[in-house]
Amino acid sequence: MSRLDIVIFGATGFTGQKAVEEVARGGKDYDTLTWGVAGRSQDKLESLIKEVSKKTDRDLSKVKLIVADVKDEKSLKEMCSQTKVLVNCCGPYRLYGEPVVRAAIDAKTHYVDVSGEPEFIETMQLEYNAQAQDAGVYIISACGFDSIPNDMGVVYLQQNWEGTLNSVESYLSTYVSPEYSKEAVKSGTINYGTWESLVYGLANSNKLPALRKKLFPEKMPSYKPKLLPRGALHQWGGGYCLPFPGSDNSIVYRSQRGRYEAGYRPVQFRAYVKFSSLMETVLLAFVGVLLYAMTRTKCTTKLLLNYPRFFSGGMVTKEGPKEEVINNTHFEFQLVGKGWQKDDDIEATAPNKTIIGKVSGVNPGYGATVVALLHSALTILREKEKMPGNGGVLTTALAFWDTTLIRRLNENNLKFEIVEKK
Repeated sequence: MSRLDIVIFGATGFTGQKAVEEVARGGKDYDTLTWGVAGRSQDKLESLIKEVSKKTDRDLSKVKLIVADVKDEKSLKEMCSQTKVLVNCCGPYRLYGEPVVRAAIDAKTHYVDVSGEPEFIETMQLEYNAQAQDAGVYIISACGFDSIPNDMGVVYLQQNWEGTLNSVESYLSTYVSPEYSKEAVKSGTINYGTWESLVYGLANSNKLPALRKKLFPEKMPSYKPKLLPRGALHQWGGGYCLPFPGSDNSIVYRSQRGRYEAGYRPVQFRAYVKFSSLMETVLLAFVGVLLYAMTRTKCTTKLLLNYPRFFSGGMVTKEGPKEEVINNTHFEFQLVGKGWQKDDDIEATAPNKTIIGKVSGVNPGYGATVVALLHSALTILREKEKMPGNGGVLTTALAFWDTTLIRRLNENNLKFEIVEKK
């Protein structure tokens, strides 16, 4: 029996449903796909397909429904054996991801997800990289808002740089269109699943140093000038900035570590988030410190999970943000690259060249995320010969460096551009 091109697992969840809607709307990228949806409940899958069919005005009667449960390894392997690429939307991944990765490798099926959880991602590389290579499959996490804009954004700067790129600093800013700001305050702007992953990630952050020592027993050499962290709160570009709490720093480090191991000079990277108001910045910094402190004990971690609206200042609700809010949430990453002109003596001169790139779009958590996720899957299907080696657990930058993924994303409202050179 021939395999489907893709199967979306966790299809009835918030992100999974958005991925199903994206494929169902069709267009040149999706009309030729054979695809299916998977989840624990046949009834919920049937209801999902009816709802999405009505919403998109498309006949989805031929979409295959597959019942699979993360607690049933046999069902996971049967699901994976029916597709070329598994699109896993079932998180938190630290709780539910490993059995799915294992099943994909056993079934010799490529795998992509939207995890922003460093502990899960790096454990998968440590435990399953060799197995994925032996099976000839690619296991690629963080194919969404975490961390396509920054990971592929650094690639974009490197590809548009003549000379030696030494460092990149990224500044994320977001805003909701003014006419939807009241609804955003009422219904929130972040889905509960994202909050759950963040809380679990903070609660288990103390495990990362030992994990990384196993994953990378030898440090990379130190390159000069060294990119030092800026202050916990600093000004840049007319705003106030804090360190970005996502997985992007660790993802880009893994990408550049892979480039170093392939014989290239790695790029140093740091990520920040920018706000227009000093008061808002100070308040969010306080919330961040409070979150970290509360994840030190199981009791207070449970409070964070049970009362997300209160502890997130209204940004997270269990019901999730309204459709009109997420579709009118805008984001922009400004990536500031510094280095040397071509043929400069990088040992004797200071960096003398700057390029600022920008990655922008709307609906970061669900629109841009599912576009990036699905096009990562499509790139494996259609450009596998341009990907490195014969498989493995890779970052997006390492997997898709020589592919047309950035061009595909540009054609689908996730815009990469160079805005300044000096």
